[in-house]
Amino acid sequence: MGTEELYPAGRLSAARRATVSAGLDALLLTPGSDLRWLTGYDARESERLTCLVLPVDGEPTLVVPVLERPDAEAAPGTGFRIVDHADGDDPWPLVRAALSGPVRAVGIADRMWAQQVLALRAALPDATQRLASEVLRELRIRKSPAEVAALAEAGAAIDAVHRRMGEWLRPGRTEREVAADIAAAIRAAGHAEVDFVIVAAGPHGASPHHGTSDRPIGAGEPVVVDIGGTMPSGYRSDCTRTYVAGGPAPAGFADLYAVLRDAQRAAVAAVRPGVTAEDLDAVARDMITAAGFGDAFLHRTGHGIGLDTHEDPYVVTGNPRPLEAGMAFSVEPGIYLAGRYGARIEDIVVCTTDGGQRLNTTPTELIAL
Repeated sequence: MGTEELYPAGRLSAARRATVSAGLDALLLTPGSDLRWLTGYDARESERLTCLVLPVDGEPTLVVPVLERPDAEAAPGTGFRIVDHADGDDPWPLVRAALSGPVRAVGIADRMWAQQVLALRAALPDATQRLASEVLRELRIRKSPAEVAALAEAGAAIDAVHRRMGEWLRPGRTEREVAADIAAAIRAAGHAEVDFVIVAAGPHGASPHHGTSDRPIGAGEPVVVDIGGTMPSGYRSDCTRTYVAGGPAPAGFADLYAVLRDAQRAAVAAVRPGVTAEDLDAVARDMITAAGFGDAFLHRTGHGIGLDTHEDPYVVTGNPRPLEAGMAFSVEPGIYLAGRYGARIEDIVVCTTDGGQRLNTTPTELIAL
């Protein structure tokens, strides 16, 4: 797909209108997904300031280090001018110059570095600082058809890696050895970057964010494999499957897994516009709780995904936000028994006009390798 579809003209104007509605005078965006969503520029994070200045009046301006200007000029977005600063120069007067009139309140990137937040406060001492996500969340939360296509491409790429798991996941190999093979395969499948590889065998599977270790995988141990990466488009993959390596599963594990599989499938089937995020969480959680594993479901059912692996909407108790067509998120219940094993199943799902579409298509049955 063309970058003009993923980063279309008009986003800066939409963001400007939303900025006015929020009662802000400007958005100030340092490197991150908001900057990339608006401009297509995948800027480096560093001590050298890169900042998009989007005032409600005046021309949008991208302030960049002079040595990174060629990359900024190659970005697919349009509608902004670029000004640069040399090493040793103070870049903050360039930011101030891009703002017209009095500046009473600005929205700053949610993940702006603290040293930049403090420098900005010194440059605009009378301006209230608020989070830019107050403005941009509503613009980004519903994915365009091009964004859904990019997420589907990412889902297919990570599915291809899961389909090869039998090549690497064997008793006697360490989690770290398996993870190294998986990371190479993530790149080979078309990802530009490997974001994470979790290979959690046996008792390590009871820790949802275990990572990897030098512990060898035992015969018959359940292994949670949660992997994801960033595609050249900037859009992310994230998919979890649970395997049994080289032998019969421990007593009781197949029954536990059947509860999890049914809960995950029910939650995927429940996706449709109007269902709230917390009600979707409850679909999986109530089934797992009814089976006696409620205390072992340690996390939310899902998180939004796009240019960030974790973004709105969050499928969690306490979030009354109704689902809408175009929202993309994970559905990933898990059951974790400390000291024994764990299991998780994760698909990325897009809410459509009349239901939900799974972007991961590998089987969710327990897979014995």
